[in-house]
Amino acid sequence: MFKSILIPTDGSNLSDKAVHQGLQLARALGSKAVALHVTAPFHVLAATPAAITATREQCEQNAATFNKEVFDRVAATARELGVPCTCVSRTGEHVWQEIIMGAEANGCDAICMASHGRRGLVGMMLGSETAKVLTHTKIPVVVVR
Repeated sequence: MFKSILIPTDGSNLSDKAVHQGLQLARALGSKAVALHVTAPFHVLAATPAAITATREQCEQNAATFNKEVFDRVAATARELGVPCTCVSRTGEHVWQEIIMGAEANGCDAICMASHGRRGLVGMMLGSETAKVLTHTKIPVVVVR
């Protein structure tokens, strides 16, 4: 059925649940997994006070540290379940596009992701990344709630 499953993660609790479900699906199907974390690019003008005072190097270091924390958790779960898993980082303005491009670039024939990520006004303004992936990809998507 599916040979390679892309599992996007933002490090949130719901995303961690989707990672676990995606890895269990990969194990059940004898598939490999590709974990993906997308980081927003550095902007000189940003919406948060911390971002305004941070340098590009500080932002990149913070992103690298967060990626490592997220991927360490994913890798540990994959090892527990006996699933071969590669961890990939991408940087881009539009998370949904990076997810689709990440799936295509890594030869994934399925995507398993959380139903939503951001909450509140930011989430409403940005819209659901999951909904955008569902709308724009031809790759089957498993949505975890």
